[in-house]
Amino acid sequence: MSAQKPAAASACASSGPARPEPPEEEGNRAPLERAAEAAEELYRLRDTFFPRDPAEKAAALRARADAALALLDALPPEQKKSPQQRGVFEYLRGKILDVFPDYHKEAEDHLSKAVKLNPSLVDAWLCLGSCIWKKGDLSAAKNCFMSALRKGSDKKILCQLSMLERSMAQGSEDPAVLVEESIQHAKEAVMLDIKDGNSWYNMGNAYLTSFFVGGAWDHTKLHHSVKAYQNAEKDKTMSLNPDLCYNCATADKYLENYERALRGFEAAALKDPGLGADREVQKIVSLLDKLENAMKVSKPIELSQYITMLFRLQSST
Repeated sequence: MSAQKPAAASACASSGPARPEPPEEEGNRAPLERAAEAAEELYRLRDTFFPRDPAEKAAALRARADAALALLDALPPEQKKSPQQRGVFEYLRGKILDVFPDYHKEAEDHLSKAVKLNPSLVDAWLCLGSCIWKKGDLSAAKNCFMSALRKGSDKKILCQLSMLERSMAQGSEDPAVLVEESIQHAKEAVMLDIKDGNSWYNMGNAYLTSFFVGGAWDHTKLHHSVKAYQNAEKDKTMSLNPDLCYNCATADKYLENYERALRGFEAAALKDPGLGADREVQKIVSLLDKLENAMKVSKPIELSQYITMLFRLQSST
């Protein structure tokens, strides 16, 4: 199963532009708004650009991040004097620095300042939790998400909590409890916006994780997972998400919906060459060819039957 994107990736990418306190003149809002828009574009690039060479993506992100930081550096001092304005400034700087997959201490420092200056800035709490998650402090990350949730129920926060609980389950003595909490938070997020594809995608991941944690035998969990993924696919904003294709294909494989699994892995490979989905496709095709060549039958066998035998052969080797 392809892991859902790391916390910082999902939380900060989906958070909306910062909301500065309304200044006296409309023109005073423009610099921070431009920086917020640049940050959103930066995360949009990260979540939709999947070149075959990872270095190409890293270079593109670095260039966009530098440009966004330059907008903040050009902000006149008088436009970041109040605690609210300064809080937004620190939040945006931390968010931009945290776009990369590895933990960045400077990003944490700026985000920590943001929530101290403006504790009501929900997106700053969300990004801070995601940043801290990267360095492995899961309990502190959860505290940040809970601080954000206390400001009001929000689908982005609930999805982050759901993801975090699945991560925490990996080292837990009773992972099933945490995974069940993950499912509940995923359901709450969906109920807040039943048309949001990311919330459905997160729910699909929660059920798929529950299937594996429970011993990989309860196909009801897989059916719930596939249904959630299918609902996620209805949201056009999820059309570029290769992990959605990969994870849905994984669920279909275990349900023995092999033709759909092949299509899913192929789609994932096309969207993100670095995901490794092409290896899944090649593995299936290669074993299928070997099975066809080895079998001596007098009548044709359906493709689905071939693939079923293929996976049984594969699991026995």
